Amino acid sequence: MQSNKQYVLFLFLLFVGVFSLTAQEGKVVPLEIKAQRDTIVAPLLPRPILNDSVTRDSLERDSLNQKPPLLLDNITYKAKDFVKLSQKENKIYLYNEAEIYYQDTELKAGIIIMDYVNNEVYAGRLKDSLGNYTQLPYFKQGSNVVIPDSIRFNFDTQKAIIWNSRTEQQAAAGQLGSDAMKVYAEITKKENDSVYFLSEAKITTAQDTINPDYYIRVRKAKFVPKKKVIAGFSNLYIADVPTPIAMPFAYFPLGVGSAPGVLMPTFGNDPDRGYFLQDFGYYTPLGDYADVTLSGDFYTNGSWGFRTASIYTKRYKYRGNINFRYENLVNSQKGFSDYSLSKNWNLQFSHSQDQKASPNSRFSASVNLGSSEYYRNSLQQRNLPNTQNNTLSSSISYSKTFPAYPSVNLSVTATHSQLTSPSATATNTDNINMTLPTFQASMERIFPFAKRDGIKKGAIQNINFQYDVNAQNRLTTNDEDFLTGRMFDNSKIGARHRIPISTNFKIAKYFSVTMGGNYEDVWTMETYERSFDPETEQVVIDSVSGFDRYNQYNLNASIGTTLYGTFNFGEDKKIQAIRHVARPTLSYGYAPSFEQYYDEYEEGINGEGRVVQYSRFDGTLNGAPRLGRSNSLSFSLANTLEAKVRDKDSTKIEPKKIPLLSNLNISTSYNLESDSLRLSPLNINGGTNILNNKMSINFSAGLDPYAIDNNGRRIDTWNIDNGGSLFRLTRANANISYSIDSKMFEKKKDDGNGEEEEEDPFDYVAQSGGRTDDLFGRADSFRDNPREQSEKGDVENPIYGTKIPWNFRLAYSASYLNSARQNEFSSHSLMFSGDIELSPRWKVGGSSGYDFKNKGFTLTQLRFQRDLKSFSMRFNWTPFGQYRRWYFFIGIDASILSDLKWENRSQPFRN
Repeated sequence: MQSNKQYVLFLFLLFVGVFSLTAQEGKVVPLEIKAQRDTIVAPLLPRPILNDSVTRDSLERDSLNQKPPLLLDNITYKAKDFVKLSQKENKIYLYNEAEIYYQDTELKAGIIIMDYVNNEVYAGRLKDSLGNYTQLPYFKQGSNVVIPDSIRFNFDTQKAIIWNSRTEQQAAAGQLGSDAMKVYAEITKKENDSVYFLSEAKITTAQDTINPDYYIRVRKAKFVPKKKVIAGFSNLYIADVPTPIAMPFAYFPLGVGSAPGVLMPTFGNDPDRGYFLQDFGYYTPLGDYADVTLSGDFYTNGSWGFRTASIYTKRYKYRGNINFRYENLVNSQKGFSDYSLSKNWNLQFSHSQDQKASPNSRFSASVNLGSSEYYRNSLQQRNLPNTQNNTLSSSISYSKTFPAYPSVNLSVTATHSQLTSPSATATNTDNINMTLPTFQASMERIFPFAKRDGIKKGAIQNINFQYDVNAQNRLTTNDEDFLTGRMFDNSKIGARHRIPISTNFKIAKYFSVTMGGNYEDVWTMETYERSFDPETEQVVIDSVSGFDRYNQYNLNASIGTTLYGTFNFGEDKKIQAIRHVARPTLSYGYAPSFEQYYDEYEEGINGEGRVVQYSRFDGTLNGAPRLGRSNSLSFSLANTLEAKVRDKDSTKIEPKKIPLLSNLNISTSYNLESDSLRLSPLNINGGTNILNNKMSINFSAGLDPYAIDNNGRRIDTWNIDNGGSLFRLTRANANISYSIDSKMFEKKKDDGNGEEEEEDPFDYVAQSGGRTDDLFGRADSFRDNPREQSEKGDVENPIYGTKIPWNFRLAYSASYLNSARQNEFSSHSLMFSGDIELSPRWKVGGSSGYDFKNKGFTLTQLRFQRDLKSFSMRFNWTPFGQYRRWYFFIGIDASILSDLKWENRSQPFRN
């Protein structure tokens, strides 16, 4: 009975429990507890072994056999929508703007799945409501960035599988940003940090990597970031159309910085010299601060050329470049009557030093010397503007300053000036002038009667003097003797020491008086004695080597003032006032005669003799001392004229100042010692800028008050007394330049600060023909014009355009000569150039001019340019003249693939 009661009780409790559960079904009330994101981070490391009853070994584990942990750092992750932890799958799901960071690895994507047991991540993109994919994965490891469609990456092995990856290798140092190489691959296998294997890849420099306008298709390749791409069979595609340009294997350098490489040549045919290779060479860097380019030209008739170019730079120190070019020109063939052989060369060197490198010393150089006919007969016809430049000049200088009082400046300079032949038949002799070297030293101004830091008052305290010396070794030679020992045969050596003394003070408050003198001591290393040989009836000049000297001095005084005049027209007028500033100056100069340095010899021809006075210093570097006393008055008047004009902007109260004449100078002199023709011609020169500084005008003229005889010689008779006007115009010169563009006619946008945007006055690359514009034409070699490439960007090309940008430049020059009634223009020409952008990608331009004296057109050039996004197409044409030619070019803009080009040119016309 006892046992049965226990079973009955158990059955009763079970029945009550089941009944209670059944009664509560459907009546569960949820607790109102807000769900929160779990803050517990999922375990990513191997789970630790829990403590149990097993007794540990008292011996420590051998540290040499310990395995390092699989992960060396913490993994940080987050997502915008949710982070889901699945312990069953051992995975973490991150959705929408998901991010993971581990050491130097960064991964962002729309969705990321992380397997924390195998330490792998899977990243992909999301599809929006319109069916477009967004939030493409962004994978960055170190400085390498890959943007794929999806990626699988293992943290332990650092290996990855990437689908449709896009990566960009930054441009090399010194290259343009558009030169960055872009690599797109359908499948990429990341082996380690530095090696990737690509399958079906596209290599391009185009901005659009999804649909590039051109690319190089690579079937299989090995990709080393920032170093190289080694590929198998590759060929060029343009607009997804394959071209026959293919290679069985390819190597693409991607190194950041300069790398050596071969320069691909240009092929062509010259009617006179045969087939040729131009610009074939090699480029190599020389450390981190310099490089060198070696290139040459080869012709089948035996002509050849060699060029070397080097650029060096060091920040905050110096920068410069060296170019040397040599050409061996063979015309026709040996045995023919028109056979000739000529050798031309040219050296260019420039160096500039940063002022911060050495404040008290400076070295600079600008050298351009060589054969006078180099540019005209060069095998390379790229420097068309240089054919219009008739002067080559050079200067190398070193200066040193000693700042201690009194400070002293020293400088050593070597100069060179050379005339080039203007035509094929011109023969210039003694056309090279050089100074090797020029030594100059000067001491700062010293005031002996005044304190160094005090205010100087009166004539005594303002007395000051200086000292300077100029010593030269000057020589004159020609092309034949240049760089030989014969070039020093005509050298002249001399020095001039000067000590100027002056003082200044005020008279009657408004007049400034300056008085002073100048002492000179002239040295020479050679003098010349002259005598007459009655047998040959010629003057014999004997050079006397050895040191000799003479001294001379002069005195001067001047008084001047400044006059102001204003003509008011009223504030209600457009021109409110005109202001005139005049600065008259009256000067007096006196210098004695130095007959003691003069000798005489008797010259007799045909029984008639006469005494000739000469100085042994005639023909020396600084010439002979003054013969005859100088006693003269001179007058000068400087003028400026400006107008106050009411501003078009009604909100501005102050009027605008417009210069009418920037300067107008008038000067003349009167010789008190002369017995006739005492008054010198009146010299006038002036200049101004008008039309918002778009037009520059400069002029000068000479007016002679004396008449001339039938032989064109001046006579002591006033021109007005000889039936003429008060002054006789003997010379005149005018130069006018004008620049205009379409921006002048556009409405200026007000940015709220009331300041106008300044324009760059040098919109065009300085040409080597001596001008900063293209009035002499532009170079045929478009690789020599990097500024245009750097300014090229992604432009819109609308179907309909309402704006056509354009620019126009004009230069007019005229020189008139009438000193002996010749009444002629020594030079008279008009030059012009301009460009028109027919569309954002089409640009045409040209430059030409007309010579009114020689009645013919100057160098004329027409230019056509088409922007093909990643490509550029250009055509230059000189239709007529001595340098008529044409040049066509199409190629990739990025310098890293600059060898993918095609160019063709005609050889210059030769008379």
